[in-house]
Amino acid sequence: MKKHGFTLVEIIIVVAIIAALAAIAIPNLLRAKIATNESLAQSTLKSISNALENYTITNGKYPGDTTSLIGSAPPYLNKDYFSAPFNGYTFTASLSDFAYSVTAVPASASQGVTSYTISTGAVLTAN
Repeated sequence: MKKHGFTLVEIIIVVAIIAALAAIAIPNLLRAKIATNESLAQSTLKSISNALENYTITNGKYPGDTTSLIGSAPPYLNKDYFSAPFNGYTFTASLSDFAYSVTAVPASASQGVTSYTISTGAVLTAN
């Protein structure tokens, strides 16, 4: 009676092939995740800028704090982007009556590599 199965050498070869494929795929997936987070950060900054501009049209000045964008009825923003990291980025705002600056900073190096700032007039810059 002949036994069927794999030899140790065959198993080692299969494991080595899988490890090589993983070594190629994982960095590409991480780069794609970072690119997605950076794109979402820019899009979120544009949404925040639109909310600030709409608030100014209605009230004649920019809000004193970001809670005014969320707490009004109807809200200018549907989500509080400033309370916790969002899609790997932390958002902070510097607001005055006639100017604003909102910055998105990666929460960690694995989440993004570029910081972005949007300021009065919806001027988006990479830092």
